[in-house]
Amino acid sequence: MQDLISIVIPTYNGEKYIKECLESIAAQDFDHEVIVIDDISTDKTAQIARQMGARVLVNEVHKGQVAGKNTGIREAKGNYWLTIDQDDKLTKGALRRLYDEMQKSPDNYIIMAMLKDFCSPDTPEEAKFCKPKPFRGILTGSTLFKKEVFDIIGPFREDIITGDVIDMTNRMAKTGLKITNVDFVACDRRIHSHNFGRTNQSDEYKDYMKVLRERMSLLHQNDKTSLK
Repeated sequence: MQDLISIVIPTYNGEKYIKECLESIAAQDFDHEVIVIDDISTDKTAQIARQMGARVLVNEVHKGQVAGKNTGIREAKGNYWLTIDQDDKLTKGALRRLYDEMQKSPDNYIIMAMLKDFCSPDTPEEAKFCKPKPFRGILTGSTLFKKEVFDIIGPFREDIITGDVIDMTNRMAKTGLKITNVDFVACDRRIHSHNFGRTNQSDEYKDYMKVLRERMSLLHQNDKTSLK
């Protein structure tokens, strides 16, 4: 079977930027499918995505970004998957480079490249929030997964809004799965006035604390077990 990368995009009222995101995917030189999970947008997000050839699934009720990723991954037909935010863009050749890195070792299950901020032209005042150099730490847009990863560690947690990445990293560590880092930029991350992380900072803090407490509790339990 020819290798296929499934690209999952959770969306909500993203008509302003979704076209650029999809254009960056269409320009990739690797076989892929695009699955858009729309959280009942009130604008033309779903219509634009369909016009550009994406498979669009519209939620019946609001479920949030994390649930959208889980739905898309369950629907994916590819043997690899990647998620990307509706306002970001893949760099030229990103899918091919991520795939080639994955093939270097049978032990590779997750390949993480880097992201680079760019200030959206329509919000130049947000330039102060752009990181000047490429960085890691956000899985969306930069990371390729083997399909079986979710069979091993389970899906993203839907009871937390923004701490899903930290929780997933913890579960990968428990099962021995490692993230292989590579030094190229796979995703251009758009900085604008309504970035998800900035508009959900209070929830992000609470989620991080919740996941951290659970992690510390688990470590404490393991220490007690090792002393018996």
